[in-house]
Amino acid sequence: MSAAGPSAAMPAGCLPADWPAPPGILAFTTLRGPIGASRPPFDRFNLGTRCGDDPAAVAHNRDILCAGLPAPPRWLHQVHGVEVVLEPGFDQPQADAAVSRQPGCVLAILTADCLPVLFCTEQGDAVAAAHAGWRGLAAGVLERTVAALSATPGSILAWLGPAAGANAYEVGGEVRAAFVDADPATAAAFAATRPGHWHCDLYALARHRLARLGIDRVHGGGRCTISEPMDFFSYRRDRECGRMATVIVRLGG
Repeated sequence: MSAAGPSAAMPAGCLPADWPAPPGILAFTTLRGPIGASRPPFDRFNLGTRCGDDPAAVAHNRDILCAGLPAPPRWLHQVHGVEVVLEPGFDQPQADAAVSRQPGCVLAILTADCLPVLFCTEQGDAVAAAHAGWRGLAAGVLERTVAALSATPGSILAWLGPAAGANAYEVGGEVRAAFVDADPATAAAFAATRPGHWHCDLYALARHRLARLGIDRVHGGGRCTISEPMDFFSYRRDRECGRMATVIVRLGG
């Protein structure tokens, strides 16, 4: 679990990032319960404003999230792209990743099967969060995020938050081709299921791309949003559902 000062805390029932982050880094993913005000099918701790939930319930849930944080999260308008914003404000810029060196700047990514990836430097002076579904992974959102961190690869730690797992996430040929045509080594991340379909290992794809950048301190990657309905929202499983938030903040001065 990341170290944090006494002035910041996760809401009850969240999943802490299991990585050796330096002191002063708070990082976690929210779960779908037990707290929150959203009703089915968004029950209970939905933090997404664009999935059809009651806006008042979402606002209440976001208030719960903010209660233990040094500031409200800098939410993004995510579009499955590769845009990275530096020091985001509160205007929800259209981007799929953010980087900050400012203490107290809370970065957050919303997901419900896509892969949230958090980064920090070993010195604890910079943090980043990326939304990496298959489109973003294939297009280079992790590479763009690492470049924006402006740190040597050997000094960067990464955590892979909850996402669709390799044994449950089935994709078609266009997804496999988006990776394998550009890099044949990624074929190992796909396992044939039925004609024209494969199970896809988002975690393996992310680790492969990070390794190519020289980042080998990569943690997490052991949960499946599709097959763990008690803990996680999953668009692939339910279609109509809420969103978890994966959060990182650099605390202190």
